[in-house]
Amino acid sequence: MTKEFKGKLFVFSAPSGSGKTTIVRHLLKQERFGLEFSISATSRDPRSNEVDGEDYYFISAKDFKQKIKNEEFLEWEEVYMNNFYGTLKTEIERIWALGKHVIFDIDVRGGLRIKEKFPEETLAVFVKPPDINELLRRLKSRGEESEEKIASRIAKAPIELATAPMFDKIIKNYDLKVALQEAEDLVDEFLDIDKASQKE
Repeated sequence: MTKEFKGKLFVFSAPSGSGKTTIVRHLLKQERFGLEFSISATSRDPRSNEVDGEDYYFISAKDFKQKIKNEEFLEWEEVYMNNFYGTLKTEIERIWALGKHVIFDIDVRGGLRIKEKFPEETLAVFVKPPDINELLRRLKSRGEESEEKIASRIAKAPIELATAPMFDKIIKNYDLKVALQEAEDLVDEFLDIDKASQKE
């Protein structure tokens, strides 16, 4: 691929527990799509099983704020006091330089900001859970977070669900097998539209 390659951006957003990460991991395994995962930057400390440069780019809050000042982020958010998450502009450049398309597993606000900045290149997909009770069940079954953290995620869910109509497509993840197939179809269709326009 030449350096001029400008790939597509696939944004998957949803409340925690909706299954977006499972869908993104599935799509990354489909080699025909040529997808590469966009690694977010964060100022929080790594968890025991996380690797810098694979799960996240772990940087200090001070460095994160400096990068914000330098306008190095495509999108960013301060989730809690001095706890930042964001997508570095260099991350998209890195993936496009590989001749691949970018896939994001990202919160709704970040996802919509990416769509706003790359309206033609981005397919923004919202993954909808069956209901709030199912979200709660899934988050508890993970056994990864405190009751307080789960309660805070559940409290945020209605606000996030309200943004669904702002996305290009909505996948209702009531049946995972069906949702995975629907996600594949959406990516296929978006890439095929691009190929068709290139031929014209």
